[in-house]
Amino acid sequence: MKLINKNESRQKRHARVRKNVAGNPERPRLNVYRSTKHIYAQIIDDAAGKTLAAASSLDKGLELKTGGNVDAAKAVGKAIAERGKEAGITKVVFDRGGYLYHGRVANLADAAREAGLEF
Repeated sequence: MKLINKNESRQKRHARVRKNVAGNPERPRLNVYRSTKHIYAQIIDDAAGKTLAAASSLDKGLELKTGGNVDAAKAVGKAIAERGKEAGITKVVFDRGGYLYHGRVANLADAAREAGLEF
């Protein structure tokens, strides 16, 4: 019997989604990575292969007690939206990274929307 590796399964789902989701200069991709202790978000222009803005629960400016909860996800969502606006980005394509759109991922997306990103 083969054991199921959750991260391997997530990477397969992510690859399947990435066949159809790509960021371009007009609408870069907002990518989310979630670990057990932290959450990370990047705005990426896939055409140029460049990260335009990034935020994570490790950032000193957010002053979070813990990085692996819904409050941290909301703070990171707000931070990525603000940094995206500073870079002149208002519209993005959301890439949930193979995770379910639920919990921390959904809260990050909702906070980014409330802070002004359109997707």
